[in-house]
Amino acid sequence: MKKESFWEKAGTRSVLASLVAILIGMLAGGIVILIVGATNSTLGLGGAWEGLRLVVAGLFSKGRDAAGNLIFGFNPTTFGNMLFRAVPLIMTGLSVALGNKAGLFNIGAPGQYLAGTAASLFVSLSLPTNVLPTWLIWLIAFLAGMIAGALWGSIPGLLKAYLNINEVLACIMTNWIAANLVTWVFEGSNLKNVLEGTKSGYIYKTSTVMNDVIIDGVRQTVGANVPEGAQVVATRGGVATAKLGLDSLFSGSQVNAGILVAILIAIVIYVILSKTTLGYQLKACGANRYAARYAGIRDRRNIVLTMALAGALAAAGGALYSLSGNTEFFWNTYQSLPAEGFNGIPVALLAINNPIGVIFSATFMSMLQICGQKLTELTAFNEYITNVIIAVIVYLSAFMLVIKTWIGRLRKGKEAGK
Repeated sequence: MKKESFWEKAGTRSVLASLVAILIGMLAGGIVILIVGATNSTLGLGGAWEGLRLVVAGLFSKGRDAAGNLIFGFNPTTFGNMLFRAVPLIMTGLSVALGNKAGLFNIGAPGQYLAGTAASLFVSLSLPTNVLPTWLIWLIAFLAGMIAGALWGSIPGLLKAYLNINEVLACIMTNWIAANLVTWVFEGSNLKNVLEGTKSGYIYKTSTVMNDVIIDGVRQTVGANVPEGAQVVATRGGVATAKLGLDSLFSGSQVNAGILVAILIAIVIYVILSKTTLGYQLKACGANRYAARYAGIRDRRNIVLTMALAGALAAAGGALYSLSGNTEFFWNTYQSLPAEGFNGIPVALLAINNPIGVIFSATFMSMLQICGQKLTELTAFNEYITNVIIAVIVYLSAFMLVIKTWIGRLRKGKEAGK
């Protein structure tokens, strides 16, 4: 039997297909920048050239020099912020990828993300630090977030397994129920007015502050009156995720050990899917639910379990983000769903549902966000140009099988021509 060459392997063609999607997406973004620059007298081709450089290497941007020229080099702040922003994308990407492996489209990641955010904040803000150590409160809050996400994710799983209700429809409904439920719960709580000064960051709206807070960037004391419409941030760093020296390595950034937790979870999911009986059963149900049942696999249990695990992963992203100690949470979530939940879909598609690949695709998406931010800060372009790139990549990801087939045929054609 002829040994399969490196270029003939499915994994190799999958990686190449993802790279082709990325290259075409970057090319599309570059074309948009050139067109906008050429048709805008204030930008011109010189501005377009700067835009192209920032889209490709915005992560290395250090601003402009005295002469107004762009400066590039290692920027620890942007690198750290890229890793910080990648954390929720890794977790929601894993959530969607796990569902896809089991033949389920988990579009409910936004609602599960909210469930994890709400539960972790409630626990971290409620447990007193004079009774429990802060590290234990953080761990309990993180696990509470994952449990809340698992419970919320299991709802569409149960509906799919026992009533054969399409999981996409069920997830859409649970997303908006979660948004309204979280808003209602926080509105009815006393967390708006009771602050301990030792917990993770939390934004609230009230007329009176019961502890030291930051009002529009200025620290004020107990009982300070808050101007209407002011942004109020409770300073609660005691239960924040540990930095583990990453703040020194990436000075000035928001990065913390959450990125290490996310990578570890991705590795665990990879091992479960590729090395365990449970992983085999989940993938068997995804390939053919009824054939799996005929083979003795409990398909209903595995559907519910998959959605529960997917919910826990998405919720872990919300928990890690909200427990970072330097983020903000507006609880009127019924007005919109968190973008991190939906962004997990292109992350999973680009990674072709590989848990290890999710780490890299999420980091790439995070890098594009940073590049878009630099594009807005340093040029007259806006960051939405990076959305064009992401949109093209997502569109091409849906045709990944076609691209893989095309790569295989191209390779065979080259070998035949030798």
